[in-house]
Amino acid sequence: MPDGPHVLCVNPWIHDFAAFDFWLKPLGLLTLAGLLRDAGVRISFIDCLDRFHPKETGPVKTAWDGRGPFRKTPILPADVIPPSAGPLPRTRKQFFRYGILPDWFRKDLEALDPPDLILVTSLMTYWASGVTETISVIRSVFPDVPIVLGGKYATLCQEHAAAFSGADLVITGQGEPALENMITRFTGRPLLVNDRPDDPPFPALDLCSKLTFAPVLTTRGCPFSCEYCASSFLEPRMVRRSPDRVFEEICHWHHQHHIKNFAFYDDALLVNGPNHAYLLMEKIIDAGLDLFFHTPNALHIREITPEAADLMFRAGFKTIRLGLETAAFSKDRQYDVKVRADEFFRAVNALKTAGFDAQQIGAYLLCGLPDQNLDDVAASMAFVKKAGVLPVLAFYSPIPHTPLWETAVSGARFDLNRHPVFTNNSLFPCVRSEADRARISRLKNQRVSDIV
Repeated sequence: MPDGPHVLCVNPWIHDFAAFDFWLKPLGLLTLAGLLRDAGVRISFIDCLDRFHPKETGPVKTAWDGRGPFRKTPILPADVIPPSAGPLPRTRKQFFRYGILPDWFRKDLEALDPPDLILVTSLMTYWASGVTETISVIRSVFPDVPIVLGGKYATLCQEHAAAFSGADLVITGQGEPALENMITRFTGRPLLVNDRPDDPPFPALDLCSKLTFAPVLTTRGCPFSCEYCASSFLEPRMVRRSPDRVFEEICHWHHQHHIKNFAFYDDALLVNGPNHAYLLMEKIIDAGLDLFFHTPNALHIREITPEAADLMFRAGFKTIRLGLETAAFSKDRQYDVKVRADEFFRAVNALKTAGFDAQQIGAYLLCGLPDQNLDDVAASMAFVKKAGVLPVLAFYSPIPHTPLWETAVSGARFDLNRHPVFTNNSLFPCVRSEADRARISRLKNQRVSDIV
């Protein structure tokens, strides 16, 4: 057992109207856990979203690709959102706590030796109340242990997180640079963390109770600055990992933990492909690994050449998501479009020629943007269907520090600054017309074959 301090890492509950395990793992937190463990720190990990918790007695549904539903418990928004935020707008949708039962969480905490420091991560900004409830339970068991909050909510909504999360410290941006000072400050014990940026220890995924897939990150950052996306704020620089090291990581999880499904978390996996992703895929092909790869964060369409498509197919890519956003290609379009119609058709043709079928290829289309014409959304869905692939609606959530944030705030149907929950895409915050919200629901449920 390491002689260093004891650090507890916690992945919090989700509070939302809908949530599903679409290859969701707290990769940032587990990366920090891997670094700390490598430096001699004793690490404990509790995942409030654990679908395979030891106390789970019911059947755990898991698809062939590793995805599956979270356990969910109905809760009242008024019980978890501070009164100062005001009530949520009326909706027929039920609000849930996704993840393990509170009693399970409390017993897991009580079973631990008291930690010296607790690290809590955060993902979607509108899951803020799940973070607050998680920290509240932690605080009730370990009232004197310092709690540090990081992650996307902490970075994008720092003032709100500092005021309402209950954490002793809120850190923004990447957590690695803060680790040494954090440990020294809260434990009084100096720490030397691996400072080789391209050769850190692997994320501590082995701390999960069961792995049905593994997330992989080959790059940080994105060369684009889309109006609706916070990627360039969260990671201003484009940082690439060595394809050799990424390949070694994939082999580790496959050979040591029998993982077949891998989800790329990159925002720009194929950018500069010949010098990066192509090299990785060639290694996978040459090794003869029978693996499945998925791209939930979308691929840049212009980067999908016949060579890229062929490499992806032979390497074992199974789920292809394309960042189309809209098929409104006219010059007077409202928002920036990164691809032309002919480029989209060329990419789809390259993928199909390589061997992918229509059910494997989906194109993300943004829906619910400020002042968006829903006729354009319906037309975009028809355009994607005409190309012979699946239209996948991506409902807009306003995100602070993005170019579109102020426009969203000024045009939203309620005050987005009151609490992050009001940015939840299930509420369609920037769709003011009730008729348009009803139409979006119809579009969401519409069968692809019915789109005309």
